[in-house]
Amino acid sequence: MDLQSLILPLLIVLLAVPLFLQARKQKRAMAEQQKLQNSIEVGDRVMTTSGVFGTVVATGDDTLDLELAPGLTTTWVRQAVREKVNTEEAAQAESTEDAESTDVEETSEVKAEEQKTS
Repeated sequence: MDLQSLILPLLIVLLAVPLFLQARKQKRAMAEQQKLQNSIEVGDRVMTTSGVFGTVVATGDDTLDLELAPGLTTTWVRQAVREKVNTEEAAQAESTEDAESTDVEETSEVKAEEQKTS
């Protein structure tokens, strides 16, 4: 056999293997997403694909009712949920954001006072 007769099968294999691996990866991701959507229950804190955080207050076959703020409930398609949010992590993130905004406000106030005294 010469080298030219092996080039075509080698090219086919080199193209087929990445396609096969990508299909497996995509299938696994879809299975994980389906598992997540089926495991959502009332009381879970979730984040939607658009980045909105809410607490599940009711579920249907294809929809979820999310409470975004006290007294504000919206209806979402189940597929719009990106992930469940760990309430401890969310509380830490909120407290970190609050602390950062407080630091920025204090720094601004100090700079304003320094400008007044100058």
